[in-house]
Amino acid sequence: MDLMNLIDRAAAPVPWSEGDNIPWNEPGFSRRMLQEHLSQAHDWASRRIETIDAHVAWLHHHILDDQAGQILDVGCGPGLYTERLAAMGHHCIGIDYSPASIAHAVEQAALAGLAIDYREADLRTTSFGSGHDLGLMCFGELNVFPKSMAATILRRAAAALTPAGKLVIEVHRRASIQQMSERPPKWSTHHAGLFSASPHLLLEESFWDDSSQAATKRYHVVDAATGDTTHYAASYQAHSDDDYEALLRGAGLTTIRRYASMTGEPAPNHGPCADLMVFVASRS
Repeated sequence: MDLMNLIDRAAAPVPWSEGDNIPWNEPGFSRRMLQEHLSQAHDWASRRIETIDAHVAWLHHHILDDQAGQILDVGCGPGLYTERLAAMGHHCIGIDYSPASIAHAVEQAALAGLAIDYREADLRTTSFGSGHDLGLMCFGELNVFPKSMAATILRRAAAALTPAGKLVIEVHRRASIQQMSERPPKWSTHHAGLFSASPHLLLEESFWDDSSQAATKRYHVVDAATGDTTHYAASYQAHSDDDYEALLRGAGLTTIRRYASMTGEPAPNHGPCADLMVFVASRS
């Protein structure tokens, strides 16, 4: 793609029409994203360790009643939750689309002597198995899918639970996704970064599509040496609280509890956790 393609781009994208999402499974991008997941300087790819520890303690005590069980982590990233849950005695299966994250998770589990089943797979098509006491989907992962696909994933996750199993989803508040779309265009320069290992100019712009209730972020990466431009787009589905409950009921889960955060306590009023809330759902 050259700069003329950038100039001639559509004024506003139709959500998910310019790619399903950022290419999490592309090896180079996956390796660079892994470094962001592991960073303790920010919370935007994965939360910092103290936050994850608090989440895991709440899941183990409040959701699983301190009893070891079988846990499915859908979108597990580099295994930051599954590793801690497995160390508490739970049997964990982690699924993620990123090869670097899964490779890191496998390596860390081996070093810790933990028998965690990690799978590199597309959440939209892979099997979730069966017999899980807890299904977990953290950090707004559900919102990267359009509503129909989110419903399909939730139905399959619910079907993979035991009769008494629980599904925990941490999702974006509707207002936070709409606010994301209202951010003004910006540009920045980087010697290396998430979108390229080479010096580049990064252009970002955001859009809201009212008909689909979705936000789209475009990223245009201009290589400093060649001027070649690479385009990425990421769309996020907004749901109201009632929409989330309807999706869970549609998955066959009829007992639904809502929490302000994955500690059960109000989230801080700043940072990534402030934009998220949690639903815990079961059949009874």
